[in-house]
Amino acid sequence: MLFVSRKFQLLLVSSALGLSYIPAIFADAFSKTIQIENTTQKSAIASQQKIDGLDDRSRTMLEQYRSATRETKALVTYNKHLQELLKSQETEKLSLQQQLDEIETTQREIVPLILDMQQSLEQFVQLDLPFLPEERQHRITQLKEMIPRADVSNAEKFRRILEAYQIENDYGNTIEAYRANIELKGKISAVDFLRIGRIALYYQRLDGSETGYWNSSNNSWETLSSKFRNPIRQGLRIARKEAAPDLLTLPIKTATEAKL
Repeated sequence: MLFVSRKFQLLLVSSALGLSYIPAIFADAFSKTIQIENTTQKSAIASQQKIDGLDDRSRTMLEQYRSATRETKALVTYNKHLQELLKSQETEKLSLQQQLDEIETTQREIVPLILDMQQSLEQFVQLDLPFLPEERQHRITQLKEMIPRADVSNAEKFRRILEAYQIENDYGNTIEAYRANIELKGKISAVDFLRIGRIALYYQRLDGSETGYWNSSNNSWETLSSKFRNPIRQGLRIARKEAAPDLLTLPIKTATEAKL
């Protein structure tokens, strides 16, 4: 039987108790380490989430800044365009005002002009060859009735006056044949008229028995020799486009003989 001293037994007991206590200490430390690691990971996740949030906000703010910059640039360009447009409108406004002032002056000047032109046209027709008297007088009457009307603009009045002048001007460049009544020797008779521009005006009875012309010297109709019967008849056919243009031998007053 092995003999163990009292002192050695106590040492063995103490050693056994110490060895049993060491694993408990390690477990507690490991648990704390895990807790710290978990806390650290949670903090890291929270920090990363915060960083991600800040990054998203930064991108959003950057996009907003870029959008605001583009909009500002567009507004600056548009504002510059509006300033140029406003400047152009001011210039146009001044031009329109000047035109209105000129129109006002023109209105005051054009009314006497229209009246003078109408009176001159009326006098001209009275002194001219007496062709188409009813038609021409009707045109002049219409002009006289139109001029005092307030519902017709001065521009329209002036246009109508010019139109009448143009019609009268065209008479001087054409030949014309028409049928109308004429007073000869105190009797009204139907005759054919031949107008050669404004140079001469002839008539011929429908049966060809009499031919004559308008004598501007004494403002009366005069009979022509029978030798002019056929030339006048041919002139009437040419004017009606029933015959080809041809030379005609007709009596015409010269400028020195005519008293206009």
